[in-house]
Amino acid sequence: MAHHNTLHSNMDVDYVITYRFTDTSKTEAQAGFEKLIQALARLGLTIEVRSGDNCCVLVLVKANNDRRFNNEVYRSRVKDWLYGVRFAQPDREAHSSITSQPMTEAERYRIIHHMITGPREEGGAGITPKQGEWKHVESIFPLHDKAFNKEWIQKWSTTTFLKIEDLDEIRDRLGEKIAFYFAFTQSYFAFLVFPAAFGFSSWVILGHFSPIYAIVNGLWCVTFVEYWKRQEVDLGVRWGVKGVSAIHQKRREFQHEKEMKDPITGETVQVFPATKRLARQALTVPFAILASLALGSLIAVCFGIEIFLSEVYNGPLKSVLVFLPTGLLTAFVPMLTTFLTGIATRLNDFENWETTESYESAMTQKIFILNFITSYLPIFLTAFVYVPFGSMIVPYLDIFSLTARPFAENEKQLTAPKVGFQINPSRLRKQVIYFTVTAQIVNLALETIMPYVKRQGFIKYQAMKTERAAKKGGAAPGAAVNDPPEEAEFLARVRSEGELDVYDVTSDLREMVVQFGYMALFSVVWPLTPVSFIINNWIELRSDAVKICVGMQRPTPQRVDSIGPWLDSLGFLTWLGSVTTAALVYLFSNDGLGPDGTPTTIKGWALLLTIFFSEHAYFLVRMAVRLAISKLDSPGMQKERAERFMVRKRYLQESLGEDALELPPSHADEKITRTSLEEDARLGSLHNRGPQDHFWSRQRGWEESVKVGLHLIDRMAPTEEAKKAQ
Repeated sequence: MAHHNTLHSNMDVDYVITYRFTDTSKTEAQAGFEKLIQALARLGLTIEVRSGDNCCVLVLVKANNDRRFNNEVYRSRVKDWLYGVRFAQPDREAHSSITSQPMTEAERYRIIHHMITGPREEGGAGITPKQGEWKHVESIFPLHDKAFNKEWIQKWSTTTFLKIEDLDEIRDRLGEKIAFYFAFTQSYFAFLVFPAAFGFSSWVILGHFSPIYAIVNGLWCVTFVEYWKRQEVDLGVRWGVKGVSAIHQKRREFQHEKEMKDPITGETVQVFPATKRLARQALTVPFAILASLALGSLIAVCFGIEIFLSEVYNGPLKSVLVFLPTGLLTAFVPMLTTFLTGIATRLNDFENWETTESYESAMTQKIFILNFITSYLPIFLTAFVYVPFGSMIVPYLDIFSLTARPFAENEKQLTAPKVGFQINPSRLRKQVIYFTVTAQIVNLALETIMPYVKRQGFIKYQAMKTERAAKKGGAAPGAAVNDPPEEAEFLARVRSEGELDVYDVTSDLREMVVQFGYMALFSVVWPLTPVSFIINNWIELRSDAVKICVGMQRPTPQRVDSIGPWLDSLGFLTWLGSVTTAALVYLFSNDGLGPDGTPTTIKGWALLLTIFFSEHAYFLVRMAVRLAISKLDSPGMQKERAERFMVRKRYLQESLGEDALELPPSHADEKITRTSLEEDARLGSLHNRGPQDHFWSRQRGWEESVKVGLHLIDRMAPTEEAKKAQ
């Protein structure tokens, strides 16, 4: 039992800081380490140090629930209240504030992380891994809760639809940013039930390129995006983070150009001119053009080679050579994407964003450009270049004969027919099936299996390296040599988690948005697309949970109130889907055969008119759906109204008192005496009393006003005879 508890217990450790000194002198490493410990000690953290692997020291810290930590929690909650994230002001006493609203595990880890990494001017230690004076600090991470992880995976593996309580638990453990990802994926998965059923029916009954399916799919996309916007608000209210995006975190890399006095607060603030940043942002346009040309040219060349090998070349090894373009894309697209991502990062740094939120938003927009090109351009080329113009283009693809010339037996096998060439009408459907089924399976395997294989390979490599060094007699003592027996397994787990990769929820969210794009843009080509996606996403939800629990370091909780700029990407893809779907339905309106490689059958005015009506129908439908959803009530909106009501009630009671709405004391018991009459006469004879004073002194108290009013009603009310006479 003790063995089990040691393995699953975290020894009350809040964070582990890895300090690595492989590339520095002993004196510099010792000075930097002493500075690190002093910075942590100033925060009031309890510190323990253990040995790590490969010139590494593990610093394990724990926050004591003392006055200082409670003040940090109170300060965080007051800041939320000042920015409107919390409706009610926290109790003025820090301890009672925490007692009245207990901390979640995510809030505790978030506040401790801010204490360690936050700027010194805000009370933090300012420890930024791998930067400046903290270049030897490799990582800062919390430890996994093994018991929770095991329960989480077991529960989700036997559940089809997640409940809101399941998402609440993720939020309490891992923070709102990851909880919003799982909430979005779960909502998307649940919404796919209808298009999956309708898509299967359309595939059986209506076939491909059905106008009915196109209309229903467009309505579904608009409804889902507008529903998710409302869902974000509800979840933000439920989790207490609505409006948290207004609390900006300043980037340490921000370089101000001048200092000026804030006209609102009067404080001196650091400023970078907005016009200068706008000029730098304009460089995004040539970057987008460069990315489009570079990636587009590569994809177009591979596309041309694939067309040549599959539909022109008729020689030996054809069945093998057709995989050449796939190999080229697999080899060069990641390299080119990495290169362009590096340019995008440098461009984003050059724009000099002041806050972390604005920096990440701008970076997301640039990455979306790259993802859009690599994900959708091949299908666009097939649908709008190969299908309409294939018969005109293919005869000129002889330039790609170099790829097959070494294997051809004669020149005829490399020559495209000048006349009579027929395009392959099923190419577009096969391509959509590849991206919506095969590519999803491959991506899922790369996400879940490859990190595990990579990790196991690294462990075996390290073991072989150590064994080889031991045989030569030059092996350094292992990190676990001096571990106390009762800590040995725990420290082995700490060292293992320290070697794991950092989880990036943005990459998983990007994957879901790209998948939604296939649904919005091209599912009319193959109506079974949502069937593939609903199966994939059920597995994706569980595999992502396993990935977080097993293959990644435990994420540091972060607060957000939405999925960020990806919501704009969803809206853009929905709009573009209204255009491309209309164009595809028109081009393939002849029983799905398409223009047969010649544009002569395409009437430009009819195509443009179809797109025009489809786009404007999208705007009208979006307006109607948005209006309808705004009229619907929701638990989040009810909770927000209830909290606002309680805040108003509380402040009214505090300012006016509990008896603020009670009747004033009665004057009926006051006796009229000679003294009271003389006092009234005296007051009436005063020279400073005006007509208004006499006006307001005719009736003494509310009871006398009631009597006078009742007497007037009795005197003026018409009799029953008078009513009948009228």
